[in-house]
Amino acid sequence: MQRDQEERKKTAKPRIRPRKSAEARSATIKAQVKPKREPSPSAASATTPLDRAGAMPKLPNMQLIPEKMQSIQRQYLEDLSRVLVSKSEMDKMAAQDKRFDNPTWLDSFFTGVAALYVLNAKTLNAMTDAVQTDPKTHARLKFMVQQWIDATSPTNFFATNPEVQKKMLESQGESLRSGIENLVQDMRKGRISQTDETAFEIGKNVAVTPGEVVFQNKVLQLIQYKPTTEKVGAIPILFVPPSINKFYIMDLQQSTSLVKFTVDQGNTLFLVSWINDQDEHSQLTWDDYITDGVLKAIDVVLDITGQPKTNVLGFCIGGTIAATALAHLAARQVEKVNSFTLMTSLLDFGNTGVLDVFIDEQHVQMREQQLSKGGLMKGSELSSTFSFLRPNDLVWNYVVNNYLKGEKPMPFDLLYWNSDSTNLPGPFFTWYLRNMYLENNLVKKNRLTVAGQKMDLSRITVPVYAMGAREDHIVPWDAAWHSAQALGGPKRFVLGASGHIAGSINPASKNKRNFWVNEAAASSPEEWLDGATEVPGSWWNDWAKWIERQRGEMIDAPARMGNSRFPSIEAAPGSYVRTRAASPA
Repeated sequence: MQRDQEERKKTAKPRIRPRKSAEARSATIKAQVKPKREPSPSAASATTPLDRAGAMPKLPNMQLIPEKMQSIQRQYLEDLSRVLVSKSEMDKMAAQDKRFDNPTWLDSFFTGVAALYVLNAKTLNAMTDAVQTDPKTHARLKFMVQQWIDATSPTNFFATNPEVQKKMLESQGESLRSGIENLVQDMRKGRISQTDETAFEIGKNVAVTPGEVVFQNKVLQLIQYKPTTEKVGAIPILFVPPSINKFYIMDLQQSTSLVKFTVDQGNTLFLVSWINDQDEHSQLTWDDYITDGVLKAIDVVLDITGQPKTNVLGFCIGGTIAATALAHLAARQVEKVNSFTLMTSLLDFGNTGVLDVFIDEQHVQMREQQLSKGGLMKGSELSSTFSFLRPNDLVWNYVVNNYLKGEKPMPFDLLYWNSDSTNLPGPFFTWYLRNMYLENNLVKKNRLTVAGQKMDLSRITVPVYAMGAREDHIVPWDAAWHSAQALGGPKRFVLGASGHIAGSINPASKNKRNFWVNEAAASSPEEWLDGATEVPGSWWNDWAKWIERQRGEMIDAPARMGNSRFPSIEAAPGSYVRTRAASPA
């Protein structure tokens, strides 16, 4: 799912601060990431903006406390008076926003524009915080106000951005001409360019780990990767990446590839490459992704390796799909899975982070009317939605650089992957939207029936390794913890640093950041965090030790990929991953 290209690219140099001790740093992080969990209403109890009779939407109840508003007004007038009469106060106010760090903003006029923007933004946020309403309405209000604040920054307009004006003068108008060219090109593509897409080619400099496609059907291609060690674990591993993105986020460059890391650890690795759905796939359902997807992939893996069980790893929505498949096997009392790894995945959708602002009965009904009988949820729309979750980093930054400054975006593999969007079949998408995000049915015992079987996650009793990311805005880390608790087997939970993508794809070769572990049992994420210990480096190393205990005896590495029943079809990364979603008309 998506789309979090957090800390791997920064447009401005970070400010260097003295490094805290490990104890102080861990205490700070624990204070920052104390989880806040809101119960997710069921369909029966949820407030429905548009009822079944077609009545007018009910307006949410919102109140403004006069005393709070008067206090905010007084503070605004005091700050405004200081900014207007003192250049130093003006500079101090503008300096609170890193977008105004460039020396060109030190001119009195532009400093004043920046300072007034910062002051007005602070006041608008304070007024929003003062509104008394239900939590969901409040979150939506804050989201919409922040979108407006970010869009109206002086940096986004030629007339109020001195950096842009200076560059135009220095280039004798060349930057303006280049910016118009960049804008026209992006309008043809139907999206904002975040990287130089000509610098990358799938199978050439991204997704290059050697392997073979050994099976394909209407839903997936299955890749088997070539071993790099003489001996491998007898029990293989199956990676189930998110269907909402292309799989090569797990195999970008060789130094950052979880695929290569896993193979180099002496594992026999298979990976699902989902179809990038086109019109002929518009009727595919969640059941199809389970039966013809994960369950079929498991059968092929076991046939090729001759093993009775496989280890399974699911990433993001791939973890949700994989858990559904494992629950299907458990309902049939079929034992084909040896262990289960969850990377930033939701099974319990009680806390869906910032995405919750988009989800209610009215929105889900609208999507169902559009897509539940067939059609495609366009990848471009999904990509745009995820970008506007972090608009300053993933939207307005590129509007300024590409169009106002006329710069070409730099090559960056992660952002190339981010631009390579994936369509989803309408029936699959709307079923997922209602049953997971709106009604949180997967964790409700026997509430869902998938491919003829009742879902009960507690019947999945294999060992579980679950990873959450402390700054994840798509899968909040406490939601990842709760999701693991829904499973019935022994569990190990680790908390990685950073966000949804950078926290997950934290290569052991660089061994940056840190993670937290807690060997003791805990009844809540708060209790788990209070007893957690900070460990330097990548969580991949911790997972490698855990999966080593799940892979069985060491055997000779296979000399060829596939077998007589499932021979090689083509070289990895295969053809499915090369299919691009069409640009919007």
